[in-house]
Amino acid sequence: MTPHRSKSLFYADILRPAIIGSLTKLDPRVQLRNPVMFVVEVGAVLTTIAWLVQAVGGAPVGGGHEPPWFTFTVAVWLWLTVVFANVAEALAEGRGRAQAASLRAMRSETTAHLQDGTSRPASELRRGDVVVVEAGEVIPGDGTVIEGIASVDESAITGESAPVIRESGGDRSAVTGGTRVLSDRIVVEITQEPGRSFLDRMIALVEGAERRKTPNEIALNILLASLTLIFLAVIVTLKPIAQFAGTEISMTTLIALLVALIPTTIGALLSAIGIAGMDRLVRRNVLALSGRAVEASGDVDVLLLDKTGTITLGNRQAAELIPMPGVSEADLAEMAQLSSLADETPEGRSIVVLAKRYGIREHELAAHEARFVPFTAQTRMSGADLNGYRLRKGAADAIVAWVESEGGQAPRELQGEVDRIAREGGTPLAVARNSQVLGVVHLKDTVKEGMSRRFEQLRAMGIRTVMVTGDNHLTAAKIAREAGVDDFLAEATPERKLELIRAEQAEGRLVAMTGDGTNDAPALAQADVGVAMNTGTQAAREAGNMVDLDSNPTKLIEIVEVGKQLLITRGALTTFSIANDVAKYFAILPAIFVATYAATGDSTGPLDRLNVMNLGTPESAIISAIVFNALIIPLLVPLALRGVRYRALGATALLRRNLLLYGLGGLIAPFVGIKLIDLVVHNVLGA
Repeated sequence: MTPHRSKSLFYADILRPAIIGSLTKLDPRVQLRNPVMFVVEVGAVLTTIAWLVQAVGGAPVGGGHEPPWFTFTVAVWLWLTVVFANVAEALAEGRGRAQAASLRAMRSETTAHLQDGTSRPASELRRGDVVVVEAGEVIPGDGTVIEGIASVDESAITGESAPVIRESGGDRSAVTGGTRVLSDRIVVEITQEPGRSFLDRMIALVEGAERRKTPNEIALNILLASLTLIFLAVIVTLKPIAQFAGTEISMTTLIALLVALIPTTIGALLSAIGIAGMDRLVRRNVLALSGRAVEASGDVDVLLLDKTGTITLGNRQAAELIPMPGVSEADLAEMAQLSSLADETPEGRSIVVLAKRYGIREHELAAHEARFVPFTAQTRMSGADLNGYRLRKGAADAIVAWVESEGGQAPRELQGEVDRIAREGGTPLAVARNSQVLGVVHLKDTVKEGMSRRFEQLRAMGIRTVMVTGDNHLTAAKIAREAGVDDFLAEATPERKLELIRAEQAEGRLVAMTGDGTNDAPALAQADVGVAMNTGTQAAREAGNMVDLDSNPTKLIEIVEVGKQLLITRGALTTFSIANDVAKYFAILPAIFVATYAATGDSTGPLDRLNVMNLGTPESAIISAIVFNALIIPLLVPLALRGVRYRALGATALLRRNLLLYGLGGLIAPFVGIKLIDLVVHNVLGA
């Protein structure tokens, strides 16, 4: 199993440990981290003690007339409430542990061959050690290629089967321990400390061992704790009020009311929601170095997107053929295709594809006695000699010089077309046959399909997009208009990127960006969400707070959507939880004072009007509310872990949608659920 493939919640190897883990989490020291559930556990302990007192013949603790079976039932469901909350968190952690297990299985002790001819176990390598890795060997640790070039299998890390090229001196020099060299030989300088390899960090991250609560999560915990204290104060005052009214309320009933009114649903699911957010990123092959980064991605206001490879295809594509006077488009297309058949670059392949649009079938090389002329930096052109033709394709001035050396002369229209293409930000390639210039191939940046639609979605979210490119202002403006971004930064340098991010942050905005080179490291470190490419340099990976294992720059958009889904899920379930309390209030409060304000004769008691659900007895009403309060937690676990579906809507529309769906739904669901449970408890069990 590749590390980014998650298992179902209900696989036995996830569910069984989660159930066991939920019991170990009953330790009060663990529960103390969640104030709401700690209060529920204390209530469960007290009601258990109250039942034991009744079981040996004592009166209900605190007064009242409830039978022992009632106290026992309340105690059982309070314990189940805590266990269900623990199961939710354990399930979220379990998915991470399942992924970590597959990663740990990949990690085996590797022998490192140092450049000085000695060998030692990979676990003993230190930062600065230089190792030699031959074809077929496993790279012993994270590092940077300082000599050579090789094809590397990174499928164990990324899940992608296609090998990648790693070479010295560029932005693709970083290598990861545990990956395998498929061909050639490289010399690697180790950059990791013992026990802190990329794989070690991945295991720790997906297990959630180092997960810390985010600022918003801490703030929500404080709010929930405050609500709990307020309701606790209210419940404590009910005791003297009841005594003044001439009735008694047992401790069990007061605890049941407290647990029903405090926000137990969101308190039970809050931790699971945060863990699941990081897990959703892992399943997209993105490692967030902290929960803070995931949450910040949901609040991002500005996205900085690199043009090449993100907004446009990584290489320029042939978009147009411009024939010279006296040359047909078909003739130019055929000669351009023939001169590109042996050109395996993306540009060369795009010329072959473009020629097909002009009705030219792709030629088979086997049918020609061809001699191919490779591209060199000196000649700045390539081509082929076949069928009696000498075909050349390359930079316009190089082709003109070659044609003149063959006794020909370039048409004066050529320079005009070359200048036009250059002004538009394209790359002109001239095509010649023998001593004749046939025309020009226009290579241009091609915006990826669907990018304009995605930018519209981001605008709907309230996010501004900024394209960052090293191109001149004219070229940048043209691509920006075609892609539909909101703004652009042309002729971008590391300093200008950093200035742009700081300027946006100074105005109170959160900024996200991607990068893979050492020159991106300062901006990645400054950005609120910095996504480093796994194929990038070690400096870039260390500067960012997320690493994209697929090295796909457009992943930034998905990361933002995951972050927003996390925030929306937390907000939706908080709304649902608080709305739940209203129905439970109508279920329990009338039951508490029914003996004091009971109906007499044909009249109804004043609290009967609050018994809108027409529940059977005080005992069945209280039990029904407590049972619903417990059962709603496991029913919402799949939603908490999967996340509320995110739609690219404005903040007002999202708020309205969540209030209607989860606010109104949270208000109605308990009325229905409690009533159905009461029918079972009262009519079937005779409570």
